[in-house]
Amino acid sequence: MDDRTHDVDWSGLFHAVGPAGDTPRHLTALLGDDAKAFVDGYSHLWSATLRREGKAWPATAPTALLVAELLDNPLLGPDDPSLRDAMLAYLYEIGVAADLGDRAAEIRARVKDRAPELRAWTAAYVSTDADGRARMWGDGTGLGELVLDQAALACFDLVPALLRRTLPHLASERARRRTCAAAAVGSLARHPAASAQRPELLKQLTSMAWAADSSHDLATMVIAIGHLDGDTRPWLADPHAGVRVCAALAPNLAGDDAADQVLMELARSPQAFGKSFGDMAPPLQLQSTSYQDLLTGRRAS
Repeated sequence: MDDRTHDVDWSGLFHAVGPAGDTPRHLTALLGDDAKAFVDGYSHLWSATLRREGKAWPATAPTALLVAELLDNPLLGPDDPSLRDAMLAYLYEIGVAADLGDRAAEIRARVKDRAPELRAWTAAYVSTDADGRARMWGDGTGLGELVLDQAALACFDLVPALLRRTLPHLASERARRRTCAAAAVGSLARHPAASAQRPELLKQLTSMAWAADSSHDLATMVIAIGHLDGDTRPWLADPHAGVRVCAALAPNLAGDDAADQVLMELARSPQAFGKSFGDMAPPLQLQSTSYQDLLTGRRAS
């Protein structure tokens, strides 16, 4: 991991806290024996290298590539298999950040036209102090937001490689690993480069959903199927409220009478949904959907 982090020029990148020069150390700590450094590294991964609501910083794309490599590194949590599940959950968030749709070409053109300005803004940003960075977000140039769009585009360009790393984990012996891989595939395979793969992936995810042995795992897979424009109607009548809601939220069921009925039932009894997964948090995809959206029947794009 030390060698791989040296392949990246972190000096020109930043994350939520500031310059990204500390990110290599935190990533390397995930493979070490220092318990405190590991905790700091894991916290850094989630709190510094990802923005809220699945958005990217300039340091996000190179971090994501290294996280994908961690999936197959035997030094990652040899006694804690859940760490690989967490890395797959991170890649799910990268898929969310990279889901640019038709905006990718437009962002690419704007970034190309203003490349010198973006480099200058970024160089100034990473070289100033915290107060200076705060002022730069309000400098009126709009360059900061374009730098963040550029960061999302970098994630977009990386998605095909991340998807290749993720796919083998759909066949894991561990049920939770398969579920986390399904969530990641559901976001990553929305990329245009994966369009030819989607029919086969949908068959695989659908087969996994029918074989799921927990409502939480089933709900996660159903949302992944919906993200890839698969048919989630079979689960609109599932006995589990959470599964029914996840099926109803499929974008291609917008306006479907049966799906809208499920969401109307949720609006009448929100506590039933809140309790439906017991002590387990709702699936990843629902955690990025506002509760108000659920109550009003809107669907995340």
